[in-house]
Amino acid sequence: MRVHHLNCGTMTPIGGRLVDGRPGLFRRATLVCHCLLLETDTGLVLIETGMGTPAVADPQRWLGRRFLRLSRPVSRTEETAVAQIRALGFDPADVRDIVPTHLDLDHAGGLVDFPQARVHVYAAELAAYHGGNQRYRRVQFAHGPQWTPYEDAGDDWFGFSAVRELDGVPDVALIPLHGHTAGHAGVAVHTNTGWLLNAGDAYFFHAEIDEPASIPPGLALFERLVQTIPEQRIENQQRLRELRQTGDVTIFAAHDLADFERLSQRTPA
Repeated sequence: MRVHHLNCGTMTPIGGRLVDGRPGLFRRATLVCHCLLLETDTGLVLIETGMGTPAVADPQRWLGRRFLRLSRPVSRTEETAVAQIRALGFDPADVRDIVPTHLDLDHAGGLVDFPQARVHVYAAELAAYHGGNQRYRRVQFAHGPQWTPYEDAGDDWFGFSAVRELDGVPDVALIPLHGHTAGHAGVAVHTNTGWLLNAGDAYFFHAEIDEPASIPPGLALFERLVQTIPEQRIENQQRLRELRQTGDVTIFAAHDLADFERLSQRTPA
């Protein structure tokens, strides 16, 4: 397996160091949409999609005014997952499977660019969408994704008791990290160099699962505002903190620039 780290959407909210923890207050922060492209024996697998090509062509319709005003996404066609897959020399039609951590617009907005792919997601997340939860952008799923839902059941994975190896996708598993949304998942990838875990929005800042933990105050406020089940989110962060201390798994947060810069410098094979 070969793993490519892609940033499929840069966001520049106000707040500077209060949001991204980097020097400077009177500037825009920088957040990313950290996605993975996996070259496997059965085809290409995409972990997260970013916002998708319609976010560039028609951002107000695709992302909504509130998200545009608060997150200030950078409109770059070359940052879309489709464009980056082509730049790597692949045909986007060869993406057979997509595994979003959840269905928020900046994680699953690009599903429309891969209509041929199966979409692996926890049933609880899909139920929240079908139940009319207003956090999801229904326009992004109007094309009718090929949903492949999973229940919280499976084998043990480093102390996480409900894990499911994906149907027809070897070495990739869903890890239940509910809290940010009702069916939020981590996505674990078993590479030749060890386990890699995309924790999605289970946490937002690289030092948030360190000991001691820290997070910029503006980002901490945002994290609380967008959570669905606070107790589960906090519990899962502690479990991730303990997992990081073992050194057995490389963990990253979906929007953290430092994590992306660190991991995109290497391409595990």
